[in-house]
Amino acid sequence: MPGPTSDFTAAESRVGAGHPGRARRGRLLIVGCGDVGLRVLRLLAGRWTVFALTSSAARAPELRAAGAIPLIGNLDDACSLGRLAGLADRVLHLAPPAATGRTDERTRHLLRALSRSAPPRRLVYASTSGVYGDCGGARIDETRLPRPANDRAWRRVDAEAQLRQWGRVSGCAVTVLRVPGIYAFDRDGGHPRERLAKGLPVLAREDDVYTNHIQADDLARACLLALMRGPAPRVLHASDDSELLMGDYFDLAAELCAMPRPERVARAQAAERFSPMQMSFMNESRRMDNSRLKHELRLKLRYPTPREGLLAVED
Repeated sequence: MPGPTSDFTAAESRVGAGHPGRARRGRLLIVGCGDVGLRVLRLLAGRWTVFALTSSAARAPELRAAGAIPLIGNLDDACSLGRLAGLADRVLHLAPPAATGRTDERTRHLLRALSRSAPPRRLVYASTSGVYGDCGGARIDETRLPRPANDRAWRRVDAEAQLRQWGRVSGCAVTVLRVPGIYAFDRDGGHPRERLAKGLPVLAREDDVYTNHIQADDLARACLLALMRGPAPRVLHASDDSELLMGDYFDLAAELCAMPRPERVARAQAAERFSPMQMSFMNESRRMDNSRLKHELRLKLRYPTPREGLLAVED
Protein backbone atom coordinates (compact mmCIF):
# COMPACT_ATOMS: atom_id res chain seq x y z
CA MET A 1 0.00 0.00 0.00
CA PRO A 2 1.43 3.43 -0.92
CA GLY A 3 2.62 5.51 1.99
CA PRO A 4 3.03 9.26 2.41
CA THR A 5 6.40 9.29 0.62
CA SER A 6 5.08 7.69 -2.57
CA ASP A 7 1.95 9.82 -2.42
CA PHE A 8 4.15 12.88 -2.12
CA THR A 9 6.14 11.89 -5.19
CA ALA A 10 2.95 11.72 -7.26
CA ALA A 11 1.75 15.05 -5.88
CA GLU A 12 5.11 16.62 -6.65
CA SER A 13 4.83 15.50 -10.26
CA ARG A 14 1.41 17.14 -10.58
CA VAL A 15 2.68 20.37 -9.05
CA GLY A 16 5.45 20.54 -11.61
CA ALA A 17 3.26 19.66 -14.60
CA GLY A 18 3.41 22.28 -17.34
CA HIS A 19 6.87 23.50 -16.33
CA PRO A 20 9.34 21.52 -18.49
CA GLY A 21 12.70 21.13 -16.86
CA ARG A 22 11.66 22.44 -13.48
CA ALA A 23 9.23 21.21 -10.87
CA ARG A 24 7.74 23.79 -8.54
CA ARG A 25 8.13 22.64 -4.98
CA GLY A 26 5.06 22.43 -2.81
CA ARG A 27 4.89 25.14 -0.16
CA LEU A 28 3.56 24.27 3.30
CA LEU A 29 2.93 26.48 6.32
CA ILE A 30 2.89 24.69 9.68
CA VAL A 31 1.18 26.69 12.40
CA GLY A 32 2.13 25.33 15.80
CA CYS A 33 5.18 23.26 14.83
CA GLY A 34 5.68 21.24 18.00
CA ASP A 35 6.26 17.51 18.29
CA VAL A 36 3.79 16.44 15.58
CA GLY A 37 4.89 19.20 13.22
CA LEU A 38 8.50 18.09 13.55
CA ARG A 39 7.44 14.53 12.71
CA VAL A 40 5.72 15.83 9.57
CA LEU A 41 8.94 17.60 8.64
CA ARG A 42 10.84 14.32 9.00
CA LEU A 43 8.38 12.59 6.68
CA LEU A 44 8.74 15.31 4.06
CA ALA A 45 12.55 15.10 4.22
CA GLY A 46 13.06 18.41 2.43
CA ARG A 47 10.78 17.67 -0.52
CA TRP A 48 8.58 20.72 0.10
CA THR A 49 9.44 24.24 1.09
CA VAL A 50 8.08 24.39 4.64
CA PHE A 51 7.51 27.51 6.71
CA ALA A 52 6.99 27.08 10.45
CA LEU A 53 5.30 29.79 12.48
CA THR A 54 6.66 30.17 15.99
CA SER A 55 6.18 32.78 18.70
CA SER A 56 9.62 32.01 20.15
CA ALA A 57 12.74 33.25 18.38
CA ALA A 58 14.70 30.75 20.49
CA ARG A 59 13.08 27.89 18.52
CA ALA A 60 14.31 29.18 15.16
CA PRO A 61 17.56 27.11 15.12
CA GLU A 62 15.67 23.90 15.97
CA LEU A 63 13.10 24.50 13.23
CA ARG A 64 15.78 25.41 10.70
CA ALA A 65 17.74 22.25 11.54
CA ALA A 66 14.54 20.21 11.00
CA GLY A 67 14.21 21.60 7.49
CA ALA A 68 11.76 24.48 7.97
CA ILE A 69 12.04 28.21 7.38
CA PRO A 70 11.13 29.80 10.73
CA LEU A 71 8.68 32.68 10.80
CA ILE A 72 8.37 34.66 14.02
CA GLY A 73 4.76 35.52 14.76
CA ASN A 74 2.25 35.21 17.56
CA LEU A 75 -1.33 34.05 16.99
CA ASP A 76 -2.36 36.22 19.93
CA ASP A 77 -1.03 39.29 18.07
CA ALA A 78 -2.77 39.66 14.72
CA CYS A 79 -0.33 42.40 13.65
CA SER A 80 2.56 39.91 13.74
CA LEU A 81 1.01 37.62 11.10
CA GLY A 82 1.30 39.85 8.03
CA ARG A 83 3.85 37.60 6.29
CA LEU A 84 1.52 34.61 6.14
CA ALA A 85 -0.75 35.83 3.33
CA GLY A 86 -0.16 34.00 0.05
CA LEU A 87 2.90 32.26 1.45
CA ALA A 88 1.91 28.60 1.01
CA ASP A 89 -0.50 26.46 -0.99
CA ARG A 90 -1.11 24.18 2.01
CA VAL A 91 -1.51 24.95 5.72
CA LEU A 92 -1.26 22.53 8.65
CA HIS A 93 -2.89 24.15 11.68
CA LEU A 94 -1.67 22.41 14.85
CA ALA A 95 -1.83 25.35 17.26
CA PRO A 96 -4.13 25.01 20.27
CA PRO A 97 -6.48 27.79 21.32
CA ALA A 98 -5.64 30.04 24.25
CA ALA A 99 -6.32 28.70 27.74
CA THR A 100 -9.46 30.71 28.53
CA GLY A 101 -12.80 31.58 26.97
CA ARG A 102 -15.18 29.72 24.70
CA THR A 103 -13.90 31.05 21.37
CA ASP A 104 -10.62 30.52 19.54
CA GLU A 105 -9.28 33.97 18.72
CA ARG A 106 -5.99 32.50 17.54
CA THR A 107 -7.71 30.73 14.66
CA ARG A 108 -9.65 33.91 13.93
CA HIS A 109 -6.40 35.87 13.65
CA LEU A 110 -4.84 33.19 11.45
CA LEU A 111 -7.75 33.15 9.01
CA ARG A 112 -7.77 36.93 8.75
CA ALA A 113 -4.07 36.85 7.91
CA LEU A 114 -4.52 34.13 5.27
CA SER A 115 -7.43 36.07 3.74
CA ARG A 116 -5.25 39.04 2.79
CA SER A 117 -4.12 37.22 -0.36
CA ALA A 118 -5.13 34.20 -2.43
CA PRO A 119 -6.09 31.44 0.02
CA PRO A 120 -4.17 28.16 0.26
CA ARG A 121 -5.52 25.20 -1.70
CA ARG A 122 -5.80 23.02 1.39
CA LEU A 123 -5.90 23.50 5.14
CA VAL A 124 -5.78 20.67 7.68
CA TYR A 125 -6.75 21.37 11.28
CA ALA A 126 -5.95 19.12 14.24
CA SER A 127 -8.94 19.39 16.56
CA THR A 128 -9.74 17.14 19.52
CA SER A 129 -12.05 14.25 20.31
CA GLY A 130 -13.05 16.23 23.38
CA VAL A 131 -15.65 18.09 21.30
CA TYR A 132 -17.98 15.10 21.80
CA GLY A 133 -18.07 15.27 25.59
CA ASP A 134 -19.18 12.11 27.39
CA CYS A 135 -20.70 9.47 25.10
CA GLY A 136 -21.28 6.87 27.81
CA GLY A 137 -18.79 4.48 26.24
CA ALA A 138 -20.65 4.36 22.91
CA ARG A 139 -18.83 3.70 19.65
CA ILE A 140 -19.15 6.90 17.62
CA ASP A 141 -18.42 8.06 14.09
CA GLU A 142 -18.06 11.56 12.68
CA THR A 143 -21.81 12.05 12.30
CA ARG A 144 -22.10 12.31 16.09
CA LEU A 145 -22.96 15.89 17.07
CA PRO A 146 -20.47 17.65 19.35
CA ARG A 147 -21.59 18.13 22.95
CA PRO A 148 -18.66 19.91 24.59
CA ALA A 149 -18.60 19.63 28.36
CA ASN A 150 -16.08 22.35 29.16
CA ASP A 151 -14.65 25.59 27.81
CA ARG A 152 -11.58 23.79 26.46
CA ALA A 153 -13.78 21.73 24.13
CA TRP A 154 -16.00 24.70 23.26
CA ARG A 155 -12.93 26.54 21.96
CA ARG A 156 -12.25 23.65 19.57
CA VAL A 157 -15.87 23.60 18.40
CA ASP A 158 -15.57 27.31 17.69
CA ALA A 159 -12.33 26.81 15.74
CA GLU A 160 -13.90 24.06 13.62
CA ALA A 161 -16.91 26.27 12.83
CA GLN A 162 -14.67 29.17 11.83
CA LEU A 163 -12.62 26.96 9.54
CA ARG A 164 -15.63 25.37 7.83
CA GLN A 165 -17.20 28.77 7.19
CA TRP A 166 -13.93 30.22 5.92
CA GLY A 167 -13.43 27.25 3.62
CA ARG A 168 -16.86 27.75 2.09
CA VAL A 169 -16.23 31.45 1.48
CA SER A 170 -12.59 31.25 0.36
CA GLY A 171 -12.72 28.03 -1.66
CA CYS A 172 -9.96 26.45 0.45
CA ALA A 173 -10.45 22.71 1.02
CA VAL A 174 -10.61 22.30 4.81
CA THR A 175 -10.18 18.93 6.49
CA VAL A 176 -10.61 18.55 10.26
CA LEU A 177 -8.86 15.73 12.10
CA ARG A 178 -10.37 15.03 15.52
CA VAL A 179 -7.46 13.73 17.55
CA PRO A 180 -7.60 11.72 20.82
CA GLY A 181 -4.70 11.13 23.23
CA ILE A 182 -1.34 11.29 21.43
CA TYR A 183 1.49 9.11 22.67
CA ALA A 184 4.99 8.08 21.63
CA PHE A 185 7.97 6.70 23.48
CA ASP A 186 10.06 9.67 22.27
CA ARG A 187 7.38 12.33 22.83
CA ASP A 188 8.24 14.63 25.72
CA GLY A 189 5.53 14.25 28.33
CA GLY A 190 3.54 12.03 26.02
CA HIS A 191 4.10 8.49 27.29
CA PRO A 192 2.26 6.69 30.12
CA ARG A 193 5.51 5.55 31.75
CA GLU A 194 5.92 9.09 33.09
CA ARG A 195 2.61 8.88 34.94
CA LEU A 196 3.36 5.36 36.10
CA ALA A 197 6.66 6.58 37.57
CA LYS A 198 4.73 9.10 39.68
CA GLY A 199 2.59 6.33 41.16
CA LEU A 200 -0.67 8.01 40.15
CA PRO A 201 -3.80 5.85 40.39
CA VAL A 202 -6.40 4.96 37.79
CA LEU A 203 -10.11 4.38 38.17
CA ALA A 204 -11.51 1.11 39.48
CA ARG A 205 -12.87 -1.03 36.66
CA GLU A 206 -16.51 -0.37 37.60
CA ASP A 207 -15.86 3.39 37.33
CA ASP A 208 -13.51 3.30 34.36
CA VAL A 209 -13.95 5.06 31.00
CA TYR A 210 -13.01 4.21 27.42
CA THR A 211 -10.18 6.33 26.04
CA ASN A 212 -8.84 6.67 22.50
CA HIS A 213 -5.28 6.93 21.28
CA ILE A 214 -3.03 7.62 18.30
CA GLN A 215 0.71 7.09 18.05
CA ALA A 216 2.41 10.39 17.16
CA ASP A 217 4.09 9.14 13.97
CA ASP A 218 0.81 7.70 12.71
CA LEU A 219 -0.79 11.09 13.39
CA ALA A 220 1.96 12.80 11.40
CA ARG A 221 1.26 10.44 8.50
CA ALA A 222 -2.45 11.21 8.76
CA CYS A 223 -1.70 14.95 8.64
CA LEU A 224 0.48 14.55 5.57
CA LEU A 225 -2.06 12.42 3.71
CA ALA A 226 -4.81 14.91 4.58
CA LEU A 227 -2.67 17.70 3.13
CA MET A 228 -2.41 15.72 -0.09
CA ARG A 229 -5.86 14.28 -0.54
CA GLY A 230 -8.02 15.05 2.49
CA PRO A 231 -11.73 15.12 1.63
CA ALA A 232 -13.28 18.54 2.19
CA PRO A 233 -15.25 19.81 3.88
CA ARG A 234 -14.86 16.73 6.02
CA VAL A 235 -14.18 15.60 9.57
CA LEU A 236 -12.13 12.46 10.21
CA HIS A 237 -11.23 10.64 13.42
CA ALA A 238 -7.42 10.43 13.64
CA SER A 239 -7.59 7.50 16.05
CA ASP A 240 -6.12 4.01 16.13
CA ASP A 241 -8.04 0.71 16.22
CA SER A 242 -7.94 0.14 19.97
CA GLU A 243 -10.88 0.10 22.39
CA LEU A 244 -9.26 0.31 25.81
CA LEU A 245 -10.47 1.35 29.21
CA MET A 246 -8.13 3.94 30.67
CA GLY A 247 -6.94 1.60 33.40
CA ASP A 248 -6.23 -1.16 30.89
CA TYR A 249 -4.13 1.27 28.83
CA PHE A 250 -1.94 2.03 31.83
CA ASP A 251 -1.80 -1.65 32.80
CA LEU A 252 -0.56 -2.43 29.28
CA ALA A 253 2.07 0.29 29.51
CA ALA A 254 3.20 -1.06 32.87
CA GLU A 255 3.51 -4.56 31.41
CA LEU A 256 5.53 -3.38 28.41
CA CYS A 257 7.78 -1.10 30.46
CA ALA A 258 8.28 -3.64 33.28
CA MET A 259 6.80 -1.22 35.82
CA PRO A 260 4.27 -1.78 38.63
CA ARG A 261 0.64 -1.53 37.65
CA PRO A 262 -1.11 1.60 38.93
CA GLU A 263 -3.38 1.53 41.95
CA ARG A 264 -7.12 1.31 41.23
CA VAL A 265 -9.33 3.73 43.15
CA ALA A 266 -13.00 4.66 43.19
CA ARG A 267 -14.08 7.81 41.38
CA ALA A 268 -14.65 9.69 44.66
CA GLN A 269 -11.09 8.95 45.76
CA ALA A 270 -9.70 9.99 42.38
CA ALA A 271 -11.45 13.36 42.68
CA GLU A 272 -9.47 13.99 45.87
CA ARG A 273 -6.14 13.31 44.13
CA PHE A 274 -6.53 14.94 40.71
CA SER A 275 -7.20 18.47 39.54
CA PRO A 276 -10.58 19.34 37.95
CA MET A 277 -8.91 19.34 34.53
CA GLN A 278 -7.41 15.89 35.09
CA MET A 279 -10.76 14.62 36.32
CA SER A 280 -12.47 15.99 33.20
CA PHE A 281 -10.67 13.32 31.16
CA MET A 282 -12.01 10.68 33.53
CA ASN A 283 -15.57 11.91 33.10
CA GLU A 284 -15.76 11.21 29.36
CA SER A 285 -16.04 7.76 27.78
CA ARG A 286 -16.23 7.00 24.06
CA ARG A 287 -14.89 4.64 21.40
CA MET A 288 -14.01 6.34 18.13
CA ASP A 289 -14.66 4.69 14.77
CA ASN A 290 -11.75 5.40 12.40
CA SER A 291 -13.22 4.00 9.16
CA ARG A 292 -12.99 7.32 7.33
CA LEU A 293 -9.31 7.66 8.24
CA LYS A 294 -8.48 4.28 6.74
CA HIS A 295 -10.84 4.33 3.76
CA GLU A 296 -10.86 7.98 2.68
CA LEU A 297 -7.24 8.87 3.48
CA ARG A 298 -6.19 5.26 2.76
CA LEU A 299 -3.91 5.37 5.79
CA LYS A 300 -2.45 2.05 6.91
CA LEU A 301 -1.73 2.47 10.59
CA ARG A 302 1.77 1.42 11.49
CA TYR A 303 0.71 1.14 15.13
CA PRO A 304 -2.93 0.00 15.12
CA THR A 305 -2.97 -0.40 18.93
CA PRO A 306 -0.78 0.81 21.80
CA ARG A 307 0.63 -2.71 22.16
CA GLU A 308 2.50 -2.13 18.88
CA GLY A 309 3.24 1.54 19.46
CA LEU A 310 4.13 2.16 23.10
CA LEU A 311 7.77 1.09 22.78
CA ALA A 312 8.29 2.01 19.13
CA VAL A 313 10.80 4.67 18.10
CA GLU A 314 11.17 5.51 14.41
CA ASP A 315 14.47 6.48 12.81
